[in-house]
Amino acid sequence: MASIEKSDFRTALCGLMMGAADIVPGVSGGTVALVLGIYNRLISAISRFDRHTLGMLAAKRWSEAAEYVDLRFVLALGCGIATGIGGLSFLMKKLLDDHLQPTYAVFFGLILGSGVLVARGVARWNPASIAALIAGVGVAWFVVGLEALQAPPDTLWYLFFCGTVGICAMILPGLSGAFILLILGRYSHVTGLIRSILKGDWSVQTFLEVSVFCCGCLFGLLAFSRVLRWLLAHHATVTMATLCGLMLGSLRKLWPFKNELTPPGTEFKLKQFENIAPDFSSSSTIAAVGLTVFAMVAVLSLEAIARKQQPATNPETPA
Repeated sequence: MASIEKSDFRTALCGLMMGAADIVPGVSGGTVALVLGIYNRLISAISRFDRHTLGMLAAKRWSEAAEYVDLRFVLALGCGIATGIGGLSFLMKKLLDDHLQPTYAVFFGLILGSGVLVARGVARWNPASIAALIAGVGVAWFVVGLEALQAPPDTLWYLFFCGTVGICAMILPGLSGAFILLILGRYSHVTGLIRSILKGDWSVQTFLEVSVFCCGCLFGLLAFSRVLRWLLAHHATVTMATLCGLMLGSLRKLWPFKNELTPPGTEFKLKQFENIAPDFSSSSTIAAVGLTVFAMVAVLSLEAIARKQQPATNPETPA
């Protein structure tokens, strides 16, 4: 029993580090899972929430179903992820409210580095993959500039959609779910919900929004993630090139040098900005550029460690 408890503690600790990574736009929880040697086991557990599992549950074969989906691992990891996300949510609010330029500079570098990693996943750069890259850049550049995303709809269906799309980043090392939420204009809102829960605000509205977002995450994990796996299995080159383009085009949203268009004191999720050219005579601009480079190098270094770990890792998966 002692060894099992130690295993659960280690799994929760891995989840804690994944959760801390997941709340930072540009850092992929999937990459952290690779570094920690649990990525294959995680994907295996997710993929086993299928019809076979439902059949066992319908037949009331509870213990068999729990073992099949590696439930002990999933619960321990989930608790750790939730703790990591909750712990950093307050810090992220402070950074976005009071230190926007350096924070966005770090985000910009993280996403730029992640884009390089995704580009490395393109097996062959041929006319089709190059066209997919350009299309991805163009679509993302256009979409993030839409006025609707500057002030996205404050509706439950949109929150469900954000959860559905954002959670799919879990299966793709290099792609950040927090980044997707930031692009969709719901990062601040979702982290705000997390802070409300941690503060004990269990109002009907908070509970409803959290439930809708979680349902979106569950739907995306069980449905859309399978589509992504199919695309990677059958059209990996074009899919990775498109993802790379989408990430690079989305950098328009994270450009660190901005002019705020809304009055001072406006809540962050309601603020609107316009991108401006950097002033290289300012020390803050030099510092922002330095943070961007540092963040990019950090992501590339993390991936290099993950690449070294992966061949030597043979994670246990449930029978």
